[in-house]
Amino acid sequence: MEFKRSFRINTTDQQRCIYPKVHSWSLDGSGDCCSWDGVECAEVTGRVIALDLSNSCLSGTMNPNTTLFRLIHLESLNLAFNSFDFSPIPYGFNNLSMLQYLNLSFSDFSGEIPHDISQLSELISLDLSYNEDEPLHLPNMGDFVHNLTGLKKLVLSHINLSSPLPPILANFSSLTLLRLSSCGLNGDFPVSIFQLPNLEVLHIGGNPNLSGFLPKLHWGTPLKSLSLYQTNFSGEIPTSIGNLSLLNELIACGCYFSGLLPSSMGNLSHLTTLNLVKNNLQGQIPISFANLTQLSRLVLYFNNLSGDTLEWVVNLTTLTHLDISDNRLSGRLPSSFENLKQLRVLDLSHNDLHGDIPSTLWNLKNLKYLILRSLNLNGIIDANDLFKLKNLTTFQLSHSNISFAKTFINGTSSKLTNVILRSCYLTEIPQFIGYLSGLTRLELVDNKIRGTIPRWMWNNSRESLYLVDLSDNLFTGFENNQTNLPLPNLKYLGISSNLLEITLPIPPPLVEVYNISNNFLFGEIPTSICEVRSLGMLDLSNNALNGKIPPCLGSVGPLILLNLARNKFHGMIPRVYPNSCTLKMIDLRENRLRGIVPRSLGNCRMLEYLNLGDNQINDTFPFWLSKLAYLKVIVLKSNKFHGPIEGHLSQLNFTSLHIIDLSNNSFNGKLPSKLLESCHAMKVIDGQDMLAYMSIYQWINTSFSSTGVVERTYAMTLMNKGTEREYEKISTILMAIDLSHNKFEGFIPELVGDLKSLRMLNLSHNFLTGRIPPSLANLTMLESLDLSLNNFVGEIPQQLASLTFLEVFDVSHNLLWGPIPHGTQFDTFGSSSFAMNEGLCGSPLPNKCTNGDNAPPPPSSFKVDSEEESPFDLDWKIMLAGVGVGFLVGVGLGNLIIDEKSRWFLHFSRKMAKGWNRRGKL
Repeated sequence: MEFKRSFRINTTDQQRCIYPKVHSWSLDGSGDCCSWDGVECAEVTGRVIALDLSNSCLSGTMNPNTTLFRLIHLESLNLAFNSFDFSPIPYGFNNLSMLQYLNLSFSDFSGEIPHDISQLSELISLDLSYNEDEPLHLPNMGDFVHNLTGLKKLVLSHINLSSPLPPILANFSSLTLLRLSSCGLNGDFPVSIFQLPNLEVLHIGGNPNLSGFLPKLHWGTPLKSLSLYQTNFSGEIPTSIGNLSLLNELIACGCYFSGLLPSSMGNLSHLTTLNLVKNNLQGQIPISFANLTQLSRLVLYFNNLSGDTLEWVVNLTTLTHLDISDNRLSGRLPSSFENLKQLRVLDLSHNDLHGDIPSTLWNLKNLKYLILRSLNLNGIIDANDLFKLKNLTTFQLSHSNISFAKTFINGTSSKLTNVILRSCYLTEIPQFIGYLSGLTRLELVDNKIRGTIPRWMWNNSRESLYLVDLSDNLFTGFENNQTNLPLPNLKYLGISSNLLEITLPIPPPLVEVYNISNNFLFGEIPTSICEVRSLGMLDLSNNALNGKIPPCLGSVGPLILLNLARNKFHGMIPRVYPNSCTLKMIDLRENRLRGIVPRSLGNCRMLEYLNLGDNQINDTFPFWLSKLAYLKVIVLKSNKFHGPIEGHLSQLNFTSLHIIDLSNNSFNGKLPSKLLESCHAMKVIDGQDMLAYMSIYQWINTSFSSTGVVERTYAMTLMNKGTEREYEKISTILMAIDLSHNKFEGFIPELVGDLKSLRMLNLSHNFLTGRIPPSLANLTMLESLDLSLNNFVGEIPQQLASLTFLEVFDVSHNLLWGPIPHGTQFDTFGSSSFAMNEGLCGSPLPNKCTNGDNAPPPPSSFKVDSEEESPFDLDWKIMLAGVGVGFLVGVGLGNLIIDEKSRWFLHFSRKMAKGWNRRGKL
């Protein structure tokens, strides 16, 4: 009774609370505790030997002096599925020396598992799993289990072990169940554990740092369930797996298994679940799989399986779930599906299958999901056949050449909620769609549907539709020019890449994602669009919209993406961006915007992408952008920005910056060293082998389906390797700096060499001087380096030959001298990379070096170093004016002796004069 009073009863947690058993505990009447719910007593002694309070709605902290530890005759204690407020498991379990069964799972304990539990030498079953929010910690599993040699069941899933599996477990011959999922196991898994004589269940999935392989010999245990998902297990699946005659579940998705599926797997006659998703398995699926007559789930997607027959599938009459998508299977679909009467999920997508859809497919009365994406199917589908599948909820078909018969349809009783027909060469909207009464998701993307968008499409689904995507078609407008869609619960509307030549339609009031880009929309954006208060993503790019951008757009509460690029907007950028601004992406490039960058954009603290390129903005560098800690992309190119950058900046924090493009402006002064020094993301070479793209996500919640996620990748135009390139996706490893076509002067700071993950560096068309710093050789990931049309002097650093990824290198139109480096990438560059540097010599230029591979050194009195004062720091306007009229020769040279030193000086001066003339200085 003291134990009961120490807790609250919380009936609000419906996942855990089934029945508060302690409600029946009372001292009224006989007071016989042995009759209470959850209490079991020994028949002879009457002592309490078992306490089962699982799912009993208990809430509160278990105190160290809990009266529970006075029940010293307890043999079984189950407190699972309660909530102990993340309190630690108290010490004192060693008082319960007779305990054989202990279950504290799913009960919100935290901290370190008390070591006195390891003294319960009578334990047969121990379950401390799934305290997920604040996982329990076990610092030394080997010491903990050392005395528990009688264990039959050990469950420590979702406990923080962070250690290798102790080899001592291989001695636990009584062990029948071992579950250690998602607990940080690492190192090599002892293969001998597979060979424990009584082991029936082994679950070690969710430990990505745990390596291992399956035994090839002596594997005949009574194993019934084996789960290895998301581990580092590798190698082939051995023939010996066929010895596991009692196996009914094999889950090894997300591992590194390779090779062929052994035909001996056909011996697993009790197998009900086989999941080998996302491995590197090859070859044919063995014909012996036809013997797996108990199989209900066969999931093999994302492998490299091949072969041209699936006929064995028709023998698996108990199948409910068949997913063999994303392989290289070929041939036709099985001619007969009639035997698969239990099938609920069929996914054959992304294979080399072809031909017609067999008519027997329409006999699968229990089918709920039919997914046939990226196949080469053809023919005509009769919607009446489709409606024979009374339980079908999802129908996906893509990259096939199909059409739908125009026959009488009565589909009002259909359960279809998701219809996705992408890239099917459809020329009209299938009529059956208008008969569906519960449709929630409709995608007709990338077809050839012409004409106007008809209203009959959603005649019966007005209230249920939450997603409509008609992008990449040939629609020209809406029926009767009525753009007010009667879809009150619509959350996603996509009509991009069509031929819409209309004013901007205002989406329904609950739309969260609106994409109508790549059309021919004209006119202004009506301010009524700001009344769609749920907008999270708005993409109106690549149209002919004009007028001013409505200021209210900056105040739409949940907006995270605003893309108005490539239109004809003019005027100022709106200045209204409140402190609550949630924008992560702003793309206003290629418009006619002028004025300054509004300082209120600094309130958008989550901003990751800002593109204002190709406008008429007249401003100094918006140094306050440094306060935006998540900013990854800044594009201000081709505007009227001006003035110095370095002088305005004191303490900067562009920590997350990946790309900065300030090209084609009028910035001047020195290169912005402080800005570049703060770009810490560019200093780390990390994740270079991972293919991922910069993107943002919008979560869509509906009452009709589970939460949907919309991903939008960032896009931009960037000068890369000498050509302007359109990036529809921007890789996370793309680090780029473009400061070209400005008026920067002075040296390249040595610290640029610290930006080791740079892929592109363009400083061309400036007034930079001094030597090319050898520290650029530290940019080992560099693919493009453009230093052309500057006033660099000295030799090309030989160290740059070590840049093995360098594809484009341009130092043309400078004042460089000496031999061109050779070897590695430098042997692939053409003469244009070095043109208009009269002092350079060696391949690929025609002029040979006069002293072997070495050109004559520049005169010592003209040594140029970024750390020393140079004679070139003189007032060039005065000096070169004299050079331009031939004044230099004869002044200070006395007898007009043209020695080596003088030749270098004359060459340099002539080049400098040409350079200044080229830039309009004289």
